[in-house]
Amino acid sequence: HVQLVESGGGSVQAGGSLKLSCAASGYFSKRCMAWFRQAPGKEREGVAAIEKDSSTSYADSVKGRFAISQDSAKDRLTLQMFNLTLEDTAMYYCAAVMIRCPFTVYGLGRLGYETDFAHWGQGTQVTVS
Repeated sequence: HVQLVESGGGSVQAGGSLKLSCAASGYFSKRCMAWFRQAPGKEREGVAAIEKDSSTSYADSVKGRFAISQDSAKDRLTLQMFNLTLEDTAMYYCAAVMIRCPFTVYGLGRLGYETDFAHWGQGTQVTVS
């Protein structure tokens, strides 16, 4: 059983920063972990993903501003967000799948879709004003 729990969301002024965290429990072998976000009325979109070997991929909209990382035990996923804009306002979700990341298969920037990830957290709200 895999469980993901996000934390760290909140309200921040444009130009500010936030650090999101995802605590993972349960068995993981070779796995992909990712952050998605969803604004009201919008589809859920991939933000960043990281392979077990620490290779990463980012959406064009956040590249250079966000950084995804995981601890050595692979039980905590982090999204460091800098220079936040109003467009970053969304519910942010931690996601995982027990196989390679979509970008590993299809190329950098190809973060995949909601259906590519079997495990999801409940989300943490980020509001930029």
